[in-house]
Amino acid sequence: MRRALGILLPVLALLLVALPAHAVPVAVPNVNIGFGGSEQPQDMAVTLQVIAMLTVLSLAPAILMLMTAFTRIVIVLSFVRQAIGTQVMPPNQVIIGLSLFLTFFVMAPVANDIYANAWQPLSHKAITQDVAIARAEAPIRQFMFKQTREKDLALYVKFSKIARPHVAKDVPTYVLIPAFVTSELKTAFQIGFVIYLPFLIIDMVVASILMSMGMMMLPPVTISLPFKIILFVLVDGWNLLSRALLTSFN
Repeated sequence: MRRALGILLPVLALLLVALPAHAVPVAVPNVNIGFGGSEQPQDMAVTLQVIAMLTVLSLAPAILMLMTAFTRIVIVLSFVRQAIGTQVMPPNQVIIGLSLFLTFFVMAPVANDIYANAWQPLSHKAITQDVAIARAEAPIRQFMFKQTREKDLALYVKFSKIARPHVAKDVPTYVLIPAFVTSELKTAFQIGFVIYLPFLIIDMVVASILMSMGMMMLPPVTISLPFKIILFVLVDGWNLLSRALLTSFN
């Protein structure tokens, strides 16, 4: 064994020294980015379309939050967590994720309408881009009009100093969006107030009992928190809350 090891070790050492000399070079890809001129007008049009697409993608979070059901849903869910008294349960990631998927559920008919009447004809080159944008804008505007209060819409129409609209088409989109957001905030706070009441009553009852027993140094939240959680679980609160949110959009 010693003689075999004495022979193998020098051979392995020679192989390790010789490998780098006979190693096969690895080809590394080279990427070059440059700006050049073009004499074809269609190239310029494609460039402008890419820039417009990047601009829309950068505004996508604002569009999702302010032109869909997301605002109302996320505020109501935040009210529920605050009313129960669990500061970090459910976590923010769960609140935002549930709000997003409920928003997708509520906006699914609008998305299907846009896909069928705007995107598919445009992809098959049956309509122009301007017509596709108009068709895509129509169902979103219809959804926002259903959830917008006339008082809020009249406020922004007045301050925009435009002619008094007679039909929905006369209202510009830049006037409709802030009116829709204002209405959504009011509706969300109304729902949140109704949800807050039973938990507030529990806090008041627990605080009164503790004061009558002379336990003023004990925080009422410590005692009321388990009761509020049990109440929310027994009445199947998440099911009732989801049903109330979905019903509020119909």
